[in-house]
Amino acid sequence: MTDYRVARLLAKLEVPLLLAVPAVMAAALLSGVEQAALAMLVVVALVLALFFAGYEASRPGLRQIMPTLVLAALAAAGRILFGPIPDFKPVSAIAIIAGATLGRRNGFMVGALAALTSNFFFGQGMWTPWQMYAWGLVGYVGGALAHAGAFDRADGTVRMPALLTYGFASGLLYGVVINAYDIIGFVQPLTWAGAMARLATAVPFDITHGLATCVFLAALYKPWCRRINRVVVKYGL
Repeated sequence: MTDYRVARLLAKLEVPLLLAVPAVMAAALLSGVEQAALAMLVVVALVLALFFAGYEASRPGLRQIMPTLVLAALAAAGRILFGPIPDFKPVSAIAIIAGATLGRRNGFMVGALAALTSNFFFGQGMWTPWQMYAWGLVGYVGGALAHAGAFDRADGTVRMPALLTYGFASGLLYGVVINAYDIIGFVQPLTWAGAMARLATAVPFDITHGLATCVFLAALYKPWCRRINRVVVKYGL
């Protein structure tokens, strides 16, 4: 009963937890705190810990966990496979598919776990929690939009313009999180000129990320969603 109550409480706190990260970023920016990078890292790590705790407290069965783990593994493998091409990765697309088929919480878990596991190949560091949060957020928002009917019509056809619009926006969303962390935490002294210079180098990669997500969604969304939904129905997930 205790785990059930904890799971329900943390489920209700999901959105406030996600919003806590940009709130702390804004506070660090406005206050000019010297240890902004450390303060923001502590908050994003706490948010991730509470998300994982809420998922564990819900005690999902093995057959409920397996689709999430498989998609996270595929996303991580895809990131490694396309590693030689900067920011041309399928992680965002697979996190969105997970959110659309398995729910927004699982969309978050797929994005976060894919970042964590693939960084055993690319290298772990203080950027890892931020990548976990950013890709988790992409999957979570994708799941929320799918639940609201933004991507799929009642007859089962895909609203491809809406899907691809979010796919492109998700690359920018990921970039906003990573770039804000980088600029607020490490551009010292923080000036408009310094921030714009850092953004100028990052934006082309964010655009590539968004376009790559559109490509992967166009290729994977319909067939993967159809197969995953069959598994969901067959095993009552």
